Amino acid sequence: MVWLRRTTHYLFIVVVAVNSTLLTINAGDYIFYTDWAWTSFVVFSISQSTMLVVGAIYYMLFTGVPGTATYYATIMTIYTWVAKDAWFALGYPYDFVTVPVWIPSAMLLDLTYWATRRNKHAAIIIGGTLVGLSLPLFNMINLLLIRDPLEMAFKYPRPTLPPYMTPIEPQVGKFYNSPVALGSGAGAVLSVPIAALGAKLNTWTYRWMA
Repeated sequence: MVWLRRTTHYLFIVVVAVNSTLLTINAGDYIFYTDWAWTSFVVFSISQSTMLVVGAIYYMLFTGVPGTATYYATIMTIYTWVAKDAWFALGYPYDFVTVPVWIPSAMLLDLTYWATRRNKHAAIIIGGTLVGLSLPLFNMINLLLIRDPLEMAFKYPRPTLPPYMTPIEPQVGKFYNSPVALGSGAGAVLSVPIAALGAKLNTWTYRWMA
């Protein structure tokens, strides 16, 4: 019955990773990332780093296998690319949906777990910090390689959006000078307790299965 439990477990990872991706795509807007990454990059960075780390560390500790976090992030990435291609098939431009970059940060979490010889506390503290620090950097590089997201936002408006979700011009100089630095700092601080939460959820799961 071990194979049945493991198969069920990996299918469960797929289900949760897909739902995490749906949260990204439908967080107030179908193309939340593309519309808001420039205007609310710090908020986006914090939400994405914490969302990634809680699921990734949960499943990594559940399996005890370094690489599970990357597997989790890969599912999220593939599913978002499917959504991107679906919008493209409907006649929208290819840059209408921008795929966030999760995989490199998840690889750092896996590497920490492997390098510390599967030390749970090191994965929480060091791995969580690395995820929070790295994700804003990778995503800003990703944004610099595509067309201006605000151009897509204003050119293809969604009439069902409430007024407070209407894309606005970024106020970088007024609110913060470096969205990457602020997002990395806040993400590094918040990802550690969220990673601890993911580890605690793993403990609760074991008790429930016992």
